[in-house]
Amino acid sequence: MSLEVLPEWMAGLEEEDAVFIKKFILASGSLKEVAAQYGVTYPTVRLRLDRLIQKIRLGEDTAADPYIATIKHLVVSERLDFDTAKVLISEYKKTRQGPEV
Repeated sequence: MSLEVLPEWMAGLEEEDAVFIKKFILASGSLKEVAAQYGVTYPTVRLRLDRLIQKIRLGEDTAADPYIATIKHLVVSERLDFDTAKVLISEYKKTRQGPEV
């Protein structure tokens, strides 16, 4: 069976993310082995995996609300800090609820 349509969560990943996933799978999920392949420490690989997980989750959230997805993307790419993102999302959700009665 061939993959004719790339899943949406994969389409949003960069090539280096796909290479990381391939190395991770070929290493049977051993972060220690992946760290050795990249010549970095275990915590560095763990952080990269955590960011990749965030990107994948972000891809799933995009359809739900593009504004919130954009804010989350800025956090994952470290262009916006987490606390500011929480404030922006909270205020945005308040405006979407309409005026309080």
